[in-house]
Amino acid sequence: MATVPASAKVVVIGAGIVGNSLVHHLAELGWRDIVQLDKGALPNPGGSTGHASNFIFPVDHSREITDLTLDSMRQYKEMGVFTESGGFEIARTEERMEELRRRMSSAKAWGIEAELVSPAFVKEKVPFIEEDQFIGAFWTPSVGVVDSLRAGTLMRESALASGALTVVPTVEVVGLDVEDGRIRRVRTDGGDIEAEHVVIACGVWSPKIGDMAGISIPLTPAVHQMISVGPCPQLAEREGEISFPIIRDMDTFCYERQHGADMEVGSYAHRAILHEPEDIPSIEQAKLSPTEMPFTSDDFDPQLEQAYELMPELLGAEGAEMRYAINGLLSLTCDGNPILGESLVKGLWTASAVWIKEGPGVGRAVAEWMTHGHSEIDLHHSDIARFHPHQMRREHTRLRTTESFIKTYGIIHPAEQYESDRDQRLAPMHASQQKLGAVFFETAGWERPHWYESNAGLLEQYGDAVLPREHEWDARWWSPIINAEHLRMREAAGVIDLSAFQVFDVTGPGALDTVQRTCVAQCDVAVGKVIYTPVLDAKGGFLSDLTVMRLGDDHFRVVTGGAHGRADLQWFGNQLPGDGATTITDHTDEVSTIGLWGPRARDILASLTSDDVSDEGFGFLTCRSIDVDGTTVLASRISYVGELGWELYVTMDDAAALWETLLEAGAGHGAVPVGIGVYGTTGRLEKGYRAFGYELDAERTIVEAGMQRPKVKAADFVGRDAYLAQREAPVQSVLCTLVVDDHTSASGVKRYMLGGEPILTAAGEPFTDGHGHHPYVTSAGSAPSLGKHVLLAYLPPAEASIGNRLSVSYMEELYPVTVGSVDATALLDPDNSRIR
Repeated sequence: MATVPASAKVVVIGAGIVGNSLVHHLAELGWRDIVQLDKGALPNPGGSTGHASNFIFPVDHSREITDLTLDSMRQYKEMGVFTESGGFEIARTEERMEELRRRMSSAKAWGIEAELVSPAFVKEKVPFIEEDQFIGAFWTPSVGVVDSLRAGTLMRESALASGALTVVPTVEVVGLDVEDGRIRRVRTDGGDIEAEHVVIACGVWSPKIGDMAGISIPLTPAVHQMISVGPCPQLAEREGEISFPIIRDMDTFCYERQHGADMEVGSYAHRAILHEPEDIPSIEQAKLSPTEMPFTSDDFDPQLEQAYELMPELLGAEGAEMRYAINGLLSLTCDGNPILGESLVKGLWTASAVWIKEGPGVGRAVAEWMTHGHSEIDLHHSDIARFHPHQMRREHTRLRTTESFIKTYGIIHPAEQYESDRDQRLAPMHASQQKLGAVFFETAGWERPHWYESNAGLLEQYGDAVLPREHEWDARWWSPIINAEHLRMREAAGVIDLSAFQVFDVTGPGALDTVQRTCVAQCDVAVGKVIYTPVLDAKGGFLSDLTVMRLGDDHFRVVTGGAHGRADLQWFGNQLPGDGATTITDHTDEVSTIGLWGPRARDILASLTSDDVSDEGFGFLTCRSIDVDGTTVLASRISYVGELGWELYVTMDDAAALWETLLEAGAGHGAVPVGIGVYGTTGRLEKGYRAFGYELDAERTIVEAGMQRPKVKAADFVGRDAYLAQREAPVQSVLCTLVVDDHTSASGVKRYMLGGEPILTAAGEPFTDGHGHHPYVTSAGSAPSLGKHVLLAYLPPAEASIGNRLSVSYMEELYPVTVGSVDATALLDPDNSRIR
């Protein structure tokens, strides 16, 4: 048995599926002097890998999670530990059937074989199921089970055979030493290890280990109940571990999965049973393993009855009995995504909150990230840098996971909002917004008005121009008031709360070099200029898009979206010179932003200031401080909605008064408060403006997004070489704007796409771009000024021509669409005269 070495290049804490995959891929990428630790014995050290549900359903509504799952399936198959069984997700209600139709959209978008089938079809493959208990099913032939312990052993042994790895089991980490903001040492009960890099990959124990270094890994250990009933005579004569498809009984939040002569029944229907990492029993204390807790039958009994209804002859067979029952622990996070990447402590990484179905994919992606600074699969939804301080609290994680546990098999609307732990960050004008009937959506803890009920009177004024939606699903978490506000902004003006922006300053002698190195656009501009710029990784994929204001020779202000703002803050920080003379200061909690846009915006602002706000005196993409009714405001002339106007930056103390001043002064010009539904969707889509996390991600390029400029600046920046190569290479896909020509469904009800739907030929046939990806809708929404519903999607170059007729599949019906734009040219006001 190996002893704890005195030093290592990298220490991986954890020998579950993620830790084993990670050491394998690090070794494959050339890393040496890798040390892997676990407090348990191998091959099953007692974590979730040893008992977790080891089946894989590949279709997820998230492309990121689907990509990780498909990569994991590929690796499992290459190791010979994957058994394909097929799988059904059955529906007992029409509401669930509608969700399964939506799952078909995701399957087609991600290129996964699937179909909707009848109960009789299910009965043919699973003869012991009662087909009168459900009305239809979603069939995925590629579903299968894996031997996750065997897979981990194979990957660990591969790294050992290469000479890259030392494995030390049965040793416990008792401390992490951080010096000058960098990880230096792992302390164990078997000795200390000096280390350049450390990866926390120990599942439900990760928060406890993170605390040792002063970082938050906001996950919670949560119970998933599972029993095994057998022997079942219908299964006993079958060879191997599994020969029948797996059943997910979605409306009862349960699954049934054959395991030899037994049938396993698992439940996500019970109350959320959460634990603290420190309370998990030790190996010595645990009856089975530390993550297999005592079974609480009262929580499971209702689901067991429903399982008997579905498979009475099998589960009630003579001689079949409950042979195994556990409350197994797994990791949950506040948003359902893994926690991956380098923490605020340099060299300290996390690969946590990962399930069996994503394990090998995560291992490969994190290894690539550690090696190259980026991974092939975009991981920004899983980046640990996404968490804001309030989201790092264990209380927040407990509240959100208590709410979300029951949603594991739930029907989740794309716009659905959490109800727990709200009102964490309120704009200074929040009370005023409440009086105006604001309907708040949360972004990064901020309560942001999506529309105002005070504007309901506009609905009668604009009539059918607000593009009302008949179907409840299409209209859920939406209001036609959004489109009414949009039309009023286009006619007069709108005042928009943008307090959720992440705002930080880069100052000091290296400020220019820092922003030049980080940003694609030329940042060596005159003081008072505003720069819109992509931010790239080394392979030329998008890490962000944001604006930079030059406020002084050595002073730049960065403004970016709240949802991804913490990651941007960390990325800029990584580009700082090491001398300490240049700093980054986060002003998000000190500065509020109010947008004022519309054809009357200049009139409104001019009525409140003696400063020159004419086009000649205050040009587009410039900024400066002005006096607005006695308040000093940093005004930036920029627009994300395609209208004349400004972003107005003001201290939090002065923001509420400025908000009221703008509404009062604007009322005489027809201005109204306008929600984020306009700013983030309708306004930007009419102009074809791209959004990070939708059109822009690390797998897309500037050229594909149609955002390339005539020249590339001479100054070096991250991703420059890759970007230059992309400009010369044949384009593989083109971002296009499509217009829906007819919304009428087979039932006669008009339907409106929400995003994520596959784009097909006019006849409904699939096609792929040069990357092998199936086109899908990246953003969808109303374009009220055009009287249309518009979609953004990347198309193969051969299909990217104006006037080309295609179709979009929505809830398993085809709707005709036409390509309206194949570049950044807007459908509305293509010459941008309205902005002036």
